[in-house]
Amino acid sequence: MSDPVIRREPFGALPGGARAESFALRNRRGMEADILTYGGIVTRLTAPDDKGRYGDVVLGHRTVAEYLANNQYFGCLIGRHANRIRHGRLTVDGVQHQLAINDGLHSLHGGIRGFDKVLWSVSDAAVTSEGPTLRLAYVSRDGEEGYPGTLSVSAAYTLMEDDSLRLDLTATTDKPTVVNLTQHSYFNLGGGSDVLGHMLQIPAQRFTVTDDTQIPTGELRSVADGPFDFRQPKRIGEGIGADDAQLRIGNGYDHNWVIDKPRGELGLVASVFEPLSGRRLDVLSTAPGLQFYSGNSLDGSLTGKHGRSYGFRSGLCLEPQGFPDAPNRPEFPSVRLTPGEVYRTTIIQRFRTR
Repeated sequence: MSDPVIRREPFGALPGGARAESFALRNRRGMEADILTYGGIVTRLTAPDDKGRYGDVVLGHRTVAEYLANNQYFGCLIGRHANRIRHGRLTVDGVQHQLAINDGLHSLHGGIRGFDKVLWSVSDAAVTSEGPTLRLAYVSRDGEEGYPGTLSVSAAYTLMEDDSLRLDLTATTDKPTVVNLTQHSYFNLGGGSDVLGHMLQIPAQRFTVTDDTQIPTGELRSVADGPFDFRQPKRIGEGIGADDAQLRIGNGYDHNWVIDKPRGELGLVASVFEPLSGRRLDVLSTAPGLQFYSGNSLDGSLTGKHGRSYGFRSGLCLEPQGFPDAPNRPEFPSVRLTPGEVYRTTIIQRFRTR
């Protein structure tokens, strides 16, 4: 074992001349996480296999230019509102706001220039008692992408000594607004061509049904005995090809599960195991929902790190968050934030073997 460290390096120029930086965090056990100031992107994350060998388990790119050209949200921070908002419209205190439209008829992941596409400032980078920590900050101005209120956001990544990457997100506002933040890494725990052999478990009895444009209808449907039932560990490939209208809409899994735990309580929201490497990932969060996305839009056209082509379903996303279209669904957990309140959410990606 060696002492934990943080290394800071340039990563490339952005349009307008600003420059992105990369921070490499390493804990005592040898686990590493590389994180950009651009988009808060986790470009590299290593985890041990059952022989103790650390290997990179996230999809990503080698240069800032490739991230600028790619719209797959590899490894980034998502905001001001994760997932879809119907027609990009929301009403706060009787005032309707039109958001940027970037997903067919709807707004997705904060709009055309969401938090994944901005340069975050570095508040602090230091080795703490819990492990090396990088704290990023961003101020989203009133009206940015159509959202009301100036939102001040903090994102603290900590590489824990138990081989976990912890993310603590907080936000405050000067006007009533909505906020729903998450992180969007694509995982492949074994390095294979797809993730269909990964074993997935989600502690949820219901999921949010969507219309044919992937907006929730309001129905919370039981997962029992169908392809959305991951209450017990199951191969992702086992049900993904089922004759199911919801799977046809997303060309696979791209849905929100209703997590069975008290809201705001830190708990397990998903666990995934890759049999060949022996790697296991547990995702814990305080969020009420989990979006599981099976990499359905990856088509081999993107070449990532190590010259690897990212083909169909070569990565999976486990995104703890509020429910999609929550601002327009009063029956869903609220994503409203008012002055004087502090929005808080935590995501922990914990790695172990077998």
